Amino acid sequence: MKKTFILSLVLTAVGTVFAQKEPLHPGYPIDPVPFTSVKVTDHFWGQRLKTSREVTIPLAFRKSEETGRIKNFEKAAHPSEDYKVEGFSFDDTDIYKTIEGASYSLQTYPDKRLEKYIDSILAIVATAQEPDGYLYTARTMNPKHPHDWAGKERWVAVENLSHEFYNLGHMIEGAIAHYQATGKRNFLDIAIKYADCVCRAIGNAPEQKRLVPGHQIAEMALVKLYLVTGDRKYLDQAKFFLDARGYTGRKDAYSQAHKPVIEQDEAVGHAVRAVYMYSGMADVAAITGDSSYIKAIDRIWDNIVSKKMYITGGIGARHQGEAFGDNYELPNLSAYCETCAAIGSVYMNYRLFLLHGDAKYFDVLERTLYNGLISGVSLDGGSFFYPNPLASDGGYSRKPWFGCACCPSNISRFIPSLPGYVYAVKDRQVYVNLFLSNRAELKVNDKKVVLEQETSYPWKGDIRLKVLQGNQPFGMNVRIPGWVRGSVLPSDLYAYADHQQPAYRVMVNGQEVEGELHNGYLTINRKWKKNDVVEIHFDMLPRLVKANEKVAADRGRVAVERGPVVYCAEWSDNDFNVHTLLMNRPPELRVVEKPELLYGLNQIVTDAQALSYDKAGKLAVKDVKLTLIPYYAWAHRGEGDMEVWLPMEVNATSAQPQKGVEWKDNGFFDNK
Repeated sequence: MKKTFILSLVLTAVGTVFAQKEPLHPGYPIDPVPFTSVKVTDHFWGQRLKTSREVTIPLAFRKSEETGRIKNFEKAAHPSEDYKVEGFSFDDTDIYKTIEGASYSLQTYPDKRLEKYIDSILAIVATAQEPDGYLYTARTMNPKHPHDWAGKERWVAVENLSHEFYNLGHMIEGAIAHYQATGKRNFLDIAIKYADCVCRAIGNAPEQKRLVPGHQIAEMALVKLYLVTGDRKYLDQAKFFLDARGYTGRKDAYSQAHKPVIEQDEAVGHAVRAVYMYSGMADVAAITGDSSYIKAIDRIWDNIVSKKMYITGGIGARHQGEAFGDNYELPNLSAYCETCAAIGSVYMNYRLFLLHGDAKYFDVLERTLYNGLISGVSLDGGSFFYPNPLASDGGYSRKPWFGCACCPSNISRFIPSLPGYVYAVKDRQVYVNLFLSNRAELKVNDKKVVLEQETSYPWKGDIRLKVLQGNQPFGMNVRIPGWVRGSVLPSDLYAYADHQQPAYRVMVNGQEVEGELHNGYLTINRKWKKNDVVEIHFDMLPRLVKANEKVAADRGRVAVERGPVVYCAEWSDNDFNVHTLLMNRPPELRVVEKPELLYGLNQIVTDAQALSYDKAGKLAVKDVKLTLIPYYAWAHRGEGDMEVWLPMEVNATSAQPQKGVEWKDNGFFDNK
């Protein structure tokens, strides 16, 4: 019986910490392999995990101190009418999220100093909690004059801007991670006490208030708390928050309350709230077996990937409301694509994989991961994007922090959990979903299996999997990515615009494996023995992509990608204005390895043309060398122009007076 299937999404598998009050339902059909079972040795992802541990998490803690977020808890412990409540009503969550990320880090890299520091923060947090469990500094520090978004009393503004339930959600997720990392109950007890406070106050009973979260995430968190404690009331509360949506005072599309959740069929409103809600629906459905939830999520997912997803995997087209746009509304210069939304999309797609076992969800997850998600944090781990546009006229750079700091703290908690997405297990089946160098210990049929993966992915398409331990029969399901199979996304939103047909090859101990793919996987069934070697090869060719004609912003344009990586043209690599570019037909795309640039990457270069006006005002065409870099790496060398979608039709480009661009590398990003 799967006791901890959702915890393992981002945490290692643990048993329940309290006596079960009732048996758990089976949960997801597929079991995640926890991140603590996967030791990453990869250059690409190893560098990001290192900077997360050494730079991003310490920065998030330091900024929380400097901006008064920790001080808010001290004030709440000693309320005063003299306090001016500033910042955002959800600033508490930045502490919770950072502790969550730090706790993941502790499980892989024990650090007594960090553990002691977290305990010192939690001691302060505990003093801010009211006797009945309520903990919300935006009100408690000055009850007579709380935050403008808080409302005059508890819960009255929770469907709008108070974020009381949102704070609860991140508190629970942080507390479970901390308990698991340390075995200490100090944070977990705080979270349970607040959750109990909410469960008493909110619900269908006559003495309760019938309210739902204005900003979703409590739904996911309460399911996790149910799995840890075995107390059914937390699962019931999560389901109440979902089932009551559309039946309370809040009935707008912005917060996905325009209709009951099981009737929804289009992704609308605030993108982060939406994907958090869809993830919570998947969690509840997995436990309760509610097929109406699953059908609704499947419909919404199809709407996203077929009509509302950027080629980078980004979601959320509009700055206004940080929201999804209409179908096929995918502007580039004004694209919002919030980093938090990309993280939420990963959560959603991973859960759908665990429900359905189809590689298409990992195709979307991988695209998001390598492009629209990691673009949100600098390569050195010390600065961040909030939105992630697909074009820029300059003046755009990552910042070390934001007044609304949800994205930096979300990155802090996500990156350390990444190794948990590599493998999954179902009975006697092992899923190989992501390709990065690692050593992993899996449980297959209650027996230990140890795998070693070596690769230079995403730059090269060769992967070597070695069985170090596991003399037993099982099926190894190797994901053959959509980009190998000729599918940009599992929809007609994008299509390859060239005639190339990449091939793949899978071999076991030098013998080629043949067979039909099932749900995007090639299955190798055999009795495995020590030192068996699986060799995987994907042709990794530069490809041209075109968008569906209904996407007005991309008509007459193409994008360039190679493997899972989307490329862009940036000012610092080109001596012409990239907005005046006109691609050759067809372009000859060449790969250039640059191990010294931006921590190591591959450029793509080609011949192209740039349009301008001469002194007489006549159109002039100049032959140019176009250099492209991975989208995730843009905006590391100063502010300037950038384009992902490159004109191939004359009517899609523009002519501007040519002006040279001077740029001088400060040497910081050289791999020295």
